[in-house]
Parts: sequence; structure tokens; C-alpha cells
Amino acid sequence: MRLSRYFLPVLKENPSEAQIVSHRLMLRAGMIKQASSGIYSWLPLGLRVLQKIEKIVHEEQQRAGHIPMLMPTVQSADLWRESGRYDVYGEEMLRITDRHGRDMLYGPTNEELITDIFRSHVNSYKDLPLTLYHIQWKFRDEIRPRFGVMRGREFLMKDGYNFDVDKDAALHAYNRHLVSYLRSYERMGLQAIPMRADGGPIGGDYTHEFLVLAETGESEVFYDSAVTDLKFGDREIDYDDVGQCAGILEEFTTRYARTDETHDEALFNEVPEDRRRKARGIEVGQIFYFGTKYSETMGATVQNSDGKPVPVHMGSHGIGVSRLLGAIIEASHDDKGIIWPEGVTPFDCGIVNLKQGDDEADAACEALYASLKLLGLEPLYDDRKERAGGKFATMDLIGLPWRITVGPRGLKNGVVELTSRRTGESVEMPPEDAIQKIAEIYAAHQTG
Repeated sequence: MRLSRYFLPVLKENPSEAQIVSHRLMLRAGMIKQASSGIYSWLPLGLRVLQKIEKIVHEEQQRAGHIPMLMPTVQSADLWRESGRYDVYGEEMLRITDRHGRDMLYGPTNEELITDIFRSHVNSYKDLPLTLYHIQWKFRDEIRPRFGVMRGREFLMKDGYNFDVDKDAALHAYNRHLVSYLRSYERMGLQAIPMRADGGPIGGDYTHEFLVLAETGESEVFYDSAVTDLKFGDREIDYDDVGQCAGILEEFTTRYARTDETHDEALFNEVPEDRRRKARGIEVGQIFYFGTKYSETMGATVQNSDGKPVPVHMGSHGIGVSRLLGAIIEASHDDKGIIWPEGVTPFDCGIVNLKQGDDEADAACEALYASLKLLGLEPLYDDRKERAGGKFATMDLIGLPWRITVGPRGLKNGVVELTSRRTGESVEMPPEDAIQKIAEIYAAHQTG
């Protein structure tokens, strides 16, 4: 993409309404624009990152054997009355009435709807296990929406639902989801810590939240610092292997890590004092096992191997796709702007022409741009007739991981400058070497 033809409405000053780093930087970098309180338009740059995150989530869900679908945003209140949640969910639910006077709602979650789909089409244990998921816009009428996409009213969420014949099979689905989530977060450049949490309005005795440590987090968290040394890495996973998935869950959850809702001071004091940590965290996902809570209430049964009808065991699993974008910025920025991890960057690298209009510089930039695109990469070429300082400031603000700077002086020596946004380190090299370096970096991230 050529920046002269792109829509990137960057702001020079910090917006007064933005209270946290991610909100400020998303507004300044031209990623979002507020439409109304807690509701945002996603501008081109923000949408590109959102789609990168969504793609990773899809890939890792399907790698784990989960099947994508799409449910409607507007649901009938009758299903929620059937489950008993319509009157107890709270004012966060946007309740509406259609032209025929029927009670409807803008879905904050989909347990009722997916249970209705299941009971209409599945009646035998032979059709299990089954996990369905979708990525869909949701609405929760927060009393004080703030912090941009971190606590908005409208948000993009992946929610999945497993159906199993018994508790053991359902707990394997729980473990499988924990593994797939850890893998997803690492591909996004995040370390998300699974923490024992409260079931809330979803329900369930087994539940873990995934939290990213950040000063602006809404939750107070307590953890053993040894948990931050754990990495999922690129180990091979057989998601059908019950023992392997359970082993990974145990590896990542045996060390103390809890939110303030489930914090146990006595257990925490058993952690060696030098490893006890208290911080704040941003929730970016949660998994639940809630057994037969919905299937018994709503009549979702299958015939077991003895021919007897039994309620299916269920769980639900959510990732805040749009919230993740803010969490990544909170975890990865400096005083100049955003620093995108390679896995979610809107463009793979920036090309800065220091002397637009100079024949040699223009030709070198065009060659770099074409070569990177031929390799399947997505460069952003700043071809504006703008001073160099302004071009650098824009690149730093939007946070592309790599920048190739081209100028007449370097070209006389046959080199361009390759700069890492994260470290600030710059290295001069021939243009073809810079292309090869960028290609090698992104080849290492193609794990989807």
C-alpha cells in the first residue's frame, strides 16, 4: 500500500477523552473513531489488525478441531426465559421489542441459541464430541464504557461451545481449549496467564481467565512469578491426546495465579516470598465448564450407548478479539507509539523515501516495494512529499516492526537502512539483503 493513497488520519496531539495508552494511540494512529459512547468505527489501519487477530483465532480453533459457524446478533427472549437467564442477566443486556411486540435482545453471549441448535439436530452420543464456535459482534450496555476498545459496549468476540457425553470428555474439551488459547496468544506476541476465576453469569465450577499484565488492567491479580517463565513455544500438539492436553493445563495452572475474586491469601503465602507478585491484568479470554446447566433446563439430550437419554455436558470459551488489540498495545508500546508484534502488524514493514522526487531514490523504493509484494509480504510505502522527520514520526506512531529507509546518500554506497521498531537498532545493507532479512523474519512467523 502507498501511503499517499491510503486513509490514515493520524493525530499529532493526545485526545483529551483518552485515559489509557491503547485508547490514545489507537485514536492518534487513525485506527478507530468513536461513533457514540463505547461504540467505535474501525478505520482501515485498525481493521487490518483486527482481521490479523481474527485470522489467528480461526486458525488455532480449527487446528484444535473446532468447527466455525455464525449465529445472529439479535436473539429471541423466549430462549433466555427458557434457560432462566432473561430476568437475572442484568441491565448490561440490551432488551428490544420488534414491530410485532415480541421481546428480543442483542446477544451478549450465545449459550441459549447454540443449545437450541444442538437439541434440534443431534440426538446420539455417536455424534459427539462436538465443538462449534463463531466470531461475532456482541453488545453489553456497560454503565461506564471507557478505555476505548478495552471496555466498550460493542465488541468482537470469539465464543465456542462444546458438547460431550460425560464430564471426562467435557473436561478434555476444556483442556483442549486452554491449550489452543495459549497458542493463539503467543502467536500474537502476548503472554496471557491462565488464572482461576469466578463463573459469573455464565456459571460453572471450572473456569479460567486469561490475563495480560498491564498497569491499566481492570483486575487485581496475584501470581507466582515463575508462571511468567512458561512458554508454549512451537511444540507439536495432538489435540486428541487427552493426557498431553491435561499435562499442558497442569503445567500452566499449578503455579499460583488468581484474580482478586478468587484470591486465597493463605495459599498465596505458600509461594516463596521472592516470587510473590501483585499486579493488574487485562482479561482477554475465559473458558468455562458448566456441566448440564443448560442442557437439563433446555432439554438438550442424546441417547447414550445403553439407549438411554442423557443431558449433554457443555462448556463455553470466549476470546475478546477486539479487546485483544488494545491489550497488545498496552503490553507493547513506547513514548513514540505502538510496537506491533510481527504476528498482528497491519503492514509487515514500512518503506521511507527520504527524497521523494529523486529519480534514484524513487526507483529504489519502487523496486523494494515490488519485490516485497512478490514475496507475499505487505509493505507500506511512505511516498508522500513530506519531510523526513514527519515520515519517521508516522512510522513510529503506527508501530510497524521494521522500516527500510532509502536516501540518495546511502544509495551512492549501495545500501539502505533496516531499522527494528522494538530495539531501535539500525543496520545498513544492500537492498536485496534487506528484502531477504524481512522475508526470513516473517517466514518464521508463518505457523498458521
